[in-house]
Amino acid sequence: MLYALAELRDFWSPLNVFQYITFRSGGAFLTSLLIILVFGQKFIDLVKRWSVTQTIREYGPETHLKKSGTPTMGGLLILASLVVSTLLWARANNRFIILTLISAVYLGTLGFWDDYKKLILKHPSKGLSQGGKIFFQLIWAIGVTGYLYLYPSNDLYATQVQVPYLKNIFINFNSFIILFGMVAVIGASNAVNLTDGLDGLACGTLLISALAYCIFAYLAGNAKLSSYLRLIPVPGSGELTVYLAAMAGACLGFLWFNGYPAAIFMGDTGSLFLGGTIGLVAVAIKQEMILIIVGGIFVSEAASVLIQIGSIKMFKRKVFKMSPLHHHFEMLGWPETKVTLRFWIVAIVLALIAMTSLKLR
Repeated sequence: MLYALAELRDFWSPLNVFQYITFRSGGAFLTSLLIILVFGQKFIDLVKRWSVTQTIREYGPETHLKKSGTPTMGGLLILASLVVSTLLWARANNRFIILTLISAVYLGTLGFWDDYKKLILKHPSKGLSQGGKIFFQLIWAIGVTGYLYLYPSNDLYATQVQVPYLKNIFINFNSFIILFGMVAVIGASNAVNLTDGLDGLACGTLLISALAYCIFAYLAGNAKLSSYLRLIPVPGSGELTVYLAAMAGACLGFLWFNGYPAAIFMGDTGSLFLGGTIGLVAVAIKQEMILIIVGGIFVSEAASVLIQIGSIKMFKRKVFKMSPLHHHFEMLGWPETKVTLRFWIVAIVLALIAMTSLKLR
């Protein structure tokens, strides 16, 4: 919306700054941050009045039982700030922005539906089943990956995936690129959902991942820089920098209330769409494999659950004291705050390692 002000630069030259992605990304970051900080406590008071509070599962760590009664569904606030900030600062006619915002609203609604059934209708066992979530995620994943297959980000690399750290090495998936993309977006959505188990853990890690992908999206959208760094150029993808900056600002603002001891949780309303759209951005800008590194914490959390389930079914024994992975470290005696802080440190290191792929090719 504010991008249109750049058209008035002939009348007042300073308005020219609104055409720059870097300026608008900074504006989106600050806008989403301020929306959360200004309305955060009001939203917490509102959900308290509605008695929308978290029910802690009995088979989790005993130290988490005291969290029962904490307001949740904070993802609604994150989603609202993210959508408003993006519409305000991004080019609303950009196809990547439209696709990402539609995805955010769809997955946010899916998460809200699950939270609503469990928390507002007070039927913890009658929320969406895991199969139900996957079904609706599949519908979305088929839609977005099918669109990107029919209208690819870059025609020359429509079915190829770039291998990071190697010069001009690509894997051609042919028509299986749709399946590969579906695994990436659904996996990211559910991995973030699994990570959202400690105060501030998912939110802080998402902040780091969003900032890392800000750089990749900006570079992919810049023809000269992408050519110099040997990235797949994706015309128009630079606008996703604005969306990711808005996400980072929203996560930072939410962390103000979600840090230990959390005054509110994001719930499935937030985790499903935040993870899903990070995955979608990775697919859209043709940087799918680097998501494994940038989102290494999320990958580890999801892998720990799969390994634990597989080990129990096949060998009747546990690999971890408890899964997801963050609970394993809690069971080892690490305080919750130490687990969260150390996971953030690892996330920062992984993001920096991912950045080295820009030169190591």
